[in-house]
Amino acid sequence: MPHQIAYKRLSRTDAHRRALLRNLATSFFKHEKIETTSTKAKEVSRLAERLITAAMKGDLAARRRVAEYVTEPAVVKKLVEQLAPGFHGRTGGYTRITKTRVRNGDAAELSLVELVR
Repeated sequence: MPHQIAYKRLSRTDAHRRALLRNLATSFFKHEKIETTSTKAKEVSRLAERLITAAMKGDLAARRRVAEYVTEPAVVKKLVEQLAPGFHGRTGGYTRITKTRVRNGDAAELSLVELVR
């Protein structure tokens, strides 16, 4: 029985999982909501919470820390200058996961991840 697993492996190699999460996080901050499988939604939500917390400082170091994960410079700018300042005063809980439907074809449970305003 596996104990103390820090993250879901998502049936991918480390590099593939990291690339998947980076792309999901970039799309999430670009569109402010995404629909994906429930397991991926939980993982991208964890990553997004950490990135928003890092972006709240707004300095150069925070911008670079966010840029390590987010793949588009315009999205980094949007996160640091527009999205993160809107969460000042909150100590967490920046994202909401809502289960939406079951996907036809593979019966995967889909969830909507969105920013809490």
